[in-house]
Amino acid sequence: MAVRSAGDPRSRSRVPTASVRYEDESVREVPFSQLRLADFVVSVSWRRVRSVHGQAHYSGSYACATTGGHVVYESRLELARLLLADFDPSVRGIFAQPCWLAARVGARVRRHVPDFLLVMRSGTVRVVNVKPAERLTDPEVAEALAWPGELVEGHGWEYEIWSGADRVVLENVRFLAAYRRPGVVPKAAVERAWQEIEDGDQLAVAERHLAAGRPVHEARPAVMALLWSGRLTTDLSRPLSGESVLRRSA
Repeated sequence: MAVRSAGDPRSRSRVPTASVRYEDESVREVPFSQLRLADFVVSVSWRRVRSVHGQAHYSGSYACATTGGHVVYESRLELARLLLADFDPSVRGIFAQPCWLAARVGARVRRHVPDFLLVMRSGTVRVVNVKPAERLTDPEVAEALAWPGELVEGHGWEYEIWSGADRVVLENVRFLAAYRRPGVVPKAAVERAWQEIEDGDQLAVAERHLAAGRPVHEARPAVMALLWSGRLTTDLSRPLSGESVLRRSA
């Protein structure tokens, strides 16, 4: 493995490479065929995301429940994909802008920074690029997204181009995300709700039962925390309401 600065002319070979940046500001470049998940331990995002007054795009840092740290994003669409990844119980790791790819494609050396790398509980690694659907019809954009996909899939990893999700599902997940962080809802309240909610209860029925004479809204956070964690599920393709049916996960 070589440690080089980005843009080093020696990286312009015919062998596709991946460069990963670390907390100490060093950059490790490896042939892409040798890239492993272990290379991302203590890595940081390739680019620094800064918010500047008047900038056209929407960027920031998201407090991620899956990683226990902050994950950067550079658009509202990226934030939406990040929220869904954080909510997905099959995802155990999230890296934003995980590396800088370089490869000779035809007569040109192409470079690309993927938006996210997701580590699945199954052991699968998924590289995700986020792009608005209307831009995918642009031949240049399509070409820029195609060669990284061929590289990633040839490596045995999954590749995803993501352009959005069902609006209702996304709004429900945004709402539940308010309850994602440990300590927001007392653990005792969450465990009591888990013990008392029965499979098939409607949300309103469960809240009234848990409230036990108190205002119903006081019982709601524990139920929402269980929905975020996946211990309870419901049909998120419909707006959350008192009629939402709760299901206990196995």
